[in-house]
Amino acid sequence: MRKRSWLILLLACGFQVALWAIFSRPEKPEVEWSGAFNYLSFSPYRADQDPIAQRFPAPEEIYEDLLFLRGKTRGIRTYSSLDGMEAIPGMAARLGFEVTAGAWVDGRLERNEDEIANLIDNTNRYPATIKRVLVGNEAIYRDDLGVEELIGYLDRVRAAVKVPVGTAEPWHVFLRHPELVEHVDFIAIHVLPYWERVPFEQSVGWVIERWRQIREAFPHKPVFLAEVGWPSNGENFGKAKPGREAEARFLRRFLAVADRLEIDYCIMEAFDQPWKKPHEGVVGAFWGIYDVERRPKFAFQGPIHSDTLFYTGLAAVLSGLLLVAAYLRSNPSQTFPGGLFFALLLQTTASVLVWVLASPLLGEFLARETLVWAILLPMQVGLLLIILVNGFEMAEMLWPEGLKRRFTPLTPRPGQRLPRVSIHVPICKEPPEMVQATLDGLAGLDYPDYEVLVIDNNNPHPELWRPVEAHCGRLGPRFRFFHLDRVEGYKAGALNFALRQTDPEAEIVAVVDSDYLVRPDWLKRMVPHFERQAVGVVQAPQDHRGWEGSRFKEVLNWEYHGFFEIGMVHRNERNAIIQHGTMTLIRRGLLESSGGWAEWCICEDAELGLRIQSLGYETIYVKESFGKGLTPDSFAGYKRQRFRWVYGAVQILKHHWPRLSPFRRGGGLNFAQRYHFIAGWLPWFGDAISLLMNVLCILWTAGMVFFPRQFGAPLYLLMLPPIGAFLFKLLHFLWLYTARVPCTLRQRLGAALAGAALTHTIALAVLRGLFTRRMPFLRTPKCESRHALLQGLAMARGEGLMFVLLVAAAAVQGAFGNDQTEEPLVRAGLLLIQAIPYAAALALSLLGAMPEAKAPRTAESRPLPAAEQVPAGR
Repeated sequence: MRKRSWLILLLACGFQVALWAIFSRPEKPEVEWSGAFNYLSFSPYRADQDPIAQRFPAPEEIYEDLLFLRGKTRGIRTYSSLDGMEAIPGMAARLGFEVTAGAWVDGRLERNEDEIANLIDNTNRYPATIKRVLVGNEAIYRDDLGVEELIGYLDRVRAAVKVPVGTAEPWHVFLRHPELVEHVDFIAIHVLPYWERVPFEQSVGWVIERWRQIREAFPHKPVFLAEVGWPSNGENFGKAKPGREAEARFLRRFLAVADRLEIDYCIMEAFDQPWKKPHEGVVGAFWGIYDVERRPKFAFQGPIHSDTLFYTGLAAVLSGLLLVAAYLRSNPSQTFPGGLFFALLLQTTASVLVWVLASPLLGEFLARETLVWAILLPMQVGLLLIILVNGFEMAEMLWPEGLKRRFTPLTPRPGQRLPRVSIHVPICKEPPEMVQATLDGLAGLDYPDYEVLVIDNNNPHPELWRPVEAHCGRLGPRFRFFHLDRVEGYKAGALNFALRQTDPEAEIVAVVDSDYLVRPDWLKRMVPHFERQAVGVVQAPQDHRGWEGSRFKEVLNWEYHGFFEIGMVHRNERNAIIQHGTMTLIRRGLLESSGGWAEWCICEDAELGLRIQSLGYETIYVKESFGKGLTPDSFAGYKRQRFRWVYGAVQILKHHWPRLSPFRRGGGLNFAQRYHFIAGWLPWFGDAISLLMNVLCILWTAGMVFFPRQFGAPLYLLMLPPIGAFLFKLLHFLWLYTARVPCTLRQRLGAALAGAALTHTIALAVLRGLFTRRMPFLRTPKCESRHALLQGLAMARGEGLMFVLLVAAAAVQGAFGNDQTEEPLVRAGLLLIQAIPYAAALALSLLGAMPEAKAPRTAESRPLPAAEQVPAGR
């Protein structure tokens, strides 16, 4: 590599190392703790067990768990004295545990009697093991029992046993019902800062404050922290964020304080309990010190951070380094700023990809979240590839000094032979006056030897084609008119018919759309390129007229303009242009030998260009405009046109994948040509991915409303990738337009609006193209008689629906917030960003429906009988 490339590599690597160093700064030393716990909440349920479903642990499983905990805790707390739990005190006695035994009491009065009886019997049988008992667990808080009912049970148990008796409730219940205190021997409080939305950093101090508050309120009774802990996974609750690291830090800090203050406590809880998910949400399953497989979730000594983040950063740096080195090696002529820009983008993309791949480890995903991650992974990789594709185009087009393959119009040499050209003009249901203007322009060409074939097809309206036929007669023998009642393949079929009628002396075939006014010197300046036998196609850009004075058409004009100022120039560098069905010239013999126009493809022009390039011929793009056509008159026509282009591109990719696949040899295309055909259309697939992710976000939000226990806050993996891709696409668009397209800031913003407005249409075209073989019937909505507002809304009804759903989802996400956290508002904001393309579609559709935007109708918008299908056009 050159010295310049080595410098770029060094700078990119340094950037990556610095970036990961910022995120991997050494943590502050955490409090360490050692010893045995005072008490642990003990629920011996395994992964497949559920007390609600009457699936209880076997006695031997309970005993295994107690053996596992021996030496780790002084005592255990139980919650019930039925369903096998009544055997726990006897097992604990044999193993030397202390027990705080519980009886679960609620509205089931008969069951309550059994609970109380077993509790009393066990307490009197194992007085050296059961040190105290708890009658009820949050029975008042859940409104399972009234205060007087619970007092009745407490008094009965106090009279029957000789150990302290209490009931467990959240700390504030005793402050609201101080009468309970007179009927207990100790106050058992649940102090769980997560459920109080307390931020993690304040959690331990908050617990101690509540403990002291209860002691001060009831100084004559001992206080037992019957539940205290922090969850390792689940949804954020206000500013309280679950996490394995957070649980480890909380417990280390609390246990150190509890030992110092000699607090009587019980940690919530020994083992994770998956059965709680339907009742307490995902977070309810993850309060254990050990997971459901009885594995420790963290250490109480040494560093809390695992090495995962370090190795993730290392993988990002190395993968980015390899990508940058490969890029610089294969692009030695890239300019320094362009190379550095793309190298930094490669490094950043590598970091994001590694982060995405490592997310289940870094984020401690739930099984449900891991499934969503796995489903979305291919989509996210696709979006990252699209960012790289756009970035590569930016690197070469913002700093184009490295581009070498440029073509300009030629001036024939004196005496140079100019071959005969056959100009083909396919028409279908076009306004006669528009076609006549096109033919008049062709009649004025400054070229010695050409003919014009006009092919009207699939048009049952004589009033539309008869005037054109008569006009051809008036223009003289150069012009020949053909009317075909029905042609398969529409435009491609008509062009193949014209090819069969072409003068045998013609060496070049030209195609012009029926609305184009061409410059007189078009053929004279472009045909000389064919003097080189390697040239198969010469293409001039599409350009537009008649947009001045119409804001809607002005926006469309500059949106079209970008591809011919940027995309085609970039593709031309590697002989990979997209051939267009107007202002194009093809070597006649090559057109015939390659099989003519593909009637199976709705974009027969682009398909032909690919085949010609695969035969080894050059395709030339000259950026100078030699003709101008009309833009669509309405948003519906604009959408329909782009739908055809996208659907046709998907058809081509499917049909020609053996030629285009980068993993196959042969097919006639080199790697650069394959890259441009795939990469050029890849952003359209990104729009389809974004649509799918938007739908997932809407469905997820609906799940939060209707199934709140199963659907927590949406994964950022659902929201960030499409937003990142959209924002980078916007940056790509505006930056390149500023550098390469000669328009004002207002026109650039208008073009961006138009491009964004097509996002939904493009996504639908990609999805339909992937799963269907022929383009579905489409027609412009027949609503010209309605108010302009209704016209605009009707032409963007699909986009309007998505906009409403995303805004509603944003409102729901915001409503899930509270004054202590900004996260729901952030999620709402992200959803509103995702709604921008749909808002753009509504705005552009309304703009097109306004009276000032109306102009003479073209083939894209002329009203047709409702049963007729509009054929493929340009």
